[in-house]
Amino acid sequence: MVKLFTASTMLVKGEFRYNVGLIVKDGEIVDMGLRTELETLYPSAEVVDFGHKAMVPGTVNAHNHSFQSLLRGMAVDVPFLQWRDEALYRCTPFLNEQAIYTGALFAFAEMMKCGVTTVADFFYVHNGGIRSDEAVIQAAKDIGIRLVFARTMYDWQGAPESYIETVRDAVKRTKQLAVRYQGDDMISIHPAPHSPHAASPEMIQAGHKLALELGTPFHIHVAEEPFEVEETLEKYSLRPVHYLDSLDVVDDNMIAIHLVWIDPSEIKLLGERKTSLAYCPSSNMFLSDGVTPIPDLLDAGVKIALGTDGACSNNRISVFEEMRMCSLLQKVSRLDGTCIDAKNVFQMGTTAGADLLKLETGELKIGLRADFAVLDVEDLSLLPNTELFANMVYSMQPTAITDVVVDGKLVVENRRLKKVSEHKLVRQVNQLVERW
Repeated sequence: MVKLFTASTMLVKGEFRYNVGLIVKDGEIVDMGLRTELETLYPSAEVVDFGHKAMVPGTVNAHNHSFQSLLRGMAVDVPFLQWRDEALYRCTPFLNEQAIYTGALFAFAEMMKCGVTTVADFFYVHNGGIRSDEAVIQAAKDIGIRLVFARTMYDWQGAPESYIETVRDAVKRTKQLAVRYQGDDMISIHPAPHSPHAASPEMIQAGHKLALELGTPFHIHVAEEPFEVEETLEKYSLRPVHYLDSLDVVDDNMIAIHLVWIDPSEIKLLGERKTSLAYCPSSNMFLSDGVTPIPDLLDAGVKIALGTDGACSNNRISVFEEMRMCSLLQKVSRLDGTCIDAKNVFQMGTTAGADLLKLETGELKIGLRADFAVLDVEDLSLLPNTELFANMVYSMQPTAITDVVVDGKLVVENRRLKKVSEHKLVRQVNQLVERW
């Protein structure tokens, strides 16, 4: 089936074009241009006309923990370790397969209504196998979001038992999932040793080795909190990035998350090794982590994408929100309004995220997957239209997002989920959490 998606406006390479369309076949953008020309070239195409609206690339959420959406509001205005114990560790025993599925469906639904078309879900409540992992993957399939399943490899004995695996089991189970979903355009499996704090040197090296074998990146939390820096200095006499480098894992396959507490020598090394960062500004602010030096990392050559982190440490899960937060936080922390701009952060939330996750999406371009959001340009938060790009980044509210397409399929239509009953989902989430 060939489809022609049209709208009055379309964002291509940071510029708005008018009276345009996309030709989509089997989920891929195969042509684009003026609507009148495409109608002539493809007379039998099914037309999906969004009218006086704007089609823009779907956003890429480069770091999330889907189950944490169920914990939103449970531990607020407290220090990091207290937040971890009162929200994550206290509620973990309730996270069976059904709860994990419901939490993932809830998280992905909210994201999609905020224009997210791809998410990297960093998931670690394995419960001694892969059935909980499969619950997250099934939720993604049922709702229609593109999923990178960053399967966490975790062996710190201070954590809940359901997080912990041996190195051998972590590798075996992650590989098992990777083989099962090999060739699936909508699901990718990446190894994700949790952090220098929660993964042993052997686990980190095993995750890196497996990523090379699978041809994927690997994900790892790095230097989110001062205690993590103190710990690696005490154990290894090295700061976190230099410690990871001593394990030979700092390279262009590494997606570091956070990178808040790093020094100039670490920034230089990360740039030289062409590593990537999934930056979560709202979460860093909510947990009082600190401010990642984004302009310095960009200058060093680090590729930067945006993530929301889990919804109990943000507490919103919109990448458009993270664009705004990234820009404003860097400007005020440096007292420099020019250190980053709207196009920088929009690129972080779209093309950079797709690039570092090795996905063929992130922009409206022939040969890429048809993942995009549709904006009501007459929504009050986007007015006046004379500054549509800046308003999209700095003022737009989720009310402006009317439709979302993933892999050429409508998953949100007229602000309603297409594949899942929102009313039923609300009831399931509330009933589940009330029992806790």
